[in-house]
Amino acid sequence: MSLLEQFNQDMKQAMKNKEKDKLAVIRMVKAALQNEAIKFGKSELSEEEELTVLSRELKQRKDSLQEFKNANRLDLVEKTQAEIDVLVDYMPEQLSEEEILEIVKQTISEVNASSKADMGKVMGALMPKVKGKADGSLVNKLVQQQLS
Repeated sequence: MSLLEQFNQDMKQAMKNKEKDKLAVIRMVKAALQNEAIKFGKSELSEEEELTVLSRELKQRKDSLQEFKNANRLDLVEKTQAEIDVLVDYMPEQLSEEEILEIVKQTISEVNASSKADMGKVMGALMPKVKGKADGSLVNKLVQQQLS
């Protein structure tokens, strides 16, 4: 089942259960998916493209959450955290730090990287492997640690 189909089913269920917040998040993400499909001139996105959109939406909310915490806006922190909780349910299972580290080491050896100058090469080869399964900033940090 595609992510869009899953959102449609969950949207109907959220309407029945009168879950306004969940419904709003699902509608926003569903609109983002449909806009992305229109942008690419497709009727349907591939699973990878759907995951990219979902990851982007999640990242935007995490960034907003941090800004709201810094501004001491507790009302917005709670709302944004609730949105994040809904989105996390649709993400693939996240890799542990140890699993990411193993993939980082393997990728570094694959591309024969030896210094921080090779960071772009490593990240370019690594990110498709962990797309949607790991936080990009954590991956970046681990690569830097391994290359220094």
